[in-house]
Amino acid sequence: MHLSQVDLNLFVVLEAIYREGNLTRAGRQLKLTQPAMSHALKRLRELLKDPLFLREGANMVPTPFSRNMINEVRQALQILEVNLYENRNFDPAHTRRDFQIGLWELMESSILPPLVKIMAKAAPEISMTTLRVKRREIEAELASGSLDLALDIPITMSDSIKQLPLFSDRVVVMAREGHPIMAHELDLDTYIRQDHILVSSRRLGPSLVDAELNRKGRRRRIALRCQHYFAACRVVSETDMLLTIPERYAQMLNSGFNHRVYPFPLKSLQQLEIHMYWHESADNDPPNRWLREQIKKVVDDTFAAEEPEFKRRASTLRAGAIKTGNAAKSRTKMRPSKKIDF
Repeated sequence: MHLSQVDLNLFVVLEAIYREGNLTRAGRQLKLTQPAMSHALKRLRELLKDPLFLREGANMVPTPFSRNMINEVRQALQILEVNLYENRNFDPAHTRRDFQIGLWELMESSILPPLVKIMAKAAPEISMTTLRVKRREIEAELASGSLDLALDIPITMSDSIKQLPLFSDRVVVMAREGHPIMAHELDLDTYIRQDHILVSSRRLGPSLVDAELNRKGRRRRIALRCQHYFAACRVVSETDMLLTIPERYAQMLNSGFNHRVYPFPLKSLQQLEIHMYWHESADNDPPNRWLREQIKKVVDDTFAAEEPEFKRRASTLRAGAIKTGNAAKSRTKMRPSKKIDF
């Protein structure tokens, strides 16, 4: 079969059904009726000689054949879209796009308000969905196209994932007003003796703090593991537990609590870096590039790093927006596991 005999629009239908998992929702996204979608799917099945999707209730579950080819289909469609429409004609004011962004709680509250304000004026037809994605799944989701960008701590990934350092933040410790430690300097021994709150979306596993403490041969007692920092702050206000948290987010949450804030007592983990990640296939995609620029602008306006060393390394990396790989090993002393939370 020659490519000239294939209706490439059928692969747009394939990608939409795969993404939505439902024929009706995929049709809405493409502004096609359900009969038109069913006809296109029938033609695809005949063309590719595979069922492609199996019905399970209202859902369309991809066959192994579909799963094996979806990444290549998405990359090909993206290349076509960029070359045919976007490179010369991209206008954020008239572009419709829903970006899927991996963000964790610490950054949502800080970055989203100014970012949404910019987009409401400059790109009213562009929408965003933020997701909490497990670190071990970020690379696969970026590669598949189900995630456009991710913001997280330094993570080891393959050369197909590009990254940009955005800002660094100090790690601090929160304690309630009147906590017994206020009579003492918060050194490491005092810190270790206290009960602690760990905020994590996972049921099990160490945090970045615990991993660093373990490297020093120390261990703290986690008395509470919960999902949200606001809830943790409420617990801090009514107990003697401590909460370890990035400083800027601590300041934001603390406006309603008036907790005492101390520097984290371990010098090797007094700074937390945040990087932005995207797949190399999206590097020259104008909408994706435009969104990266807006996030960078928001960060520069509100979270610009004050540490000279971070600024120097960030400037070097931004010049080429380098890929993670051998160069990444030399730019950070800390190589956290993909299964570690802050």
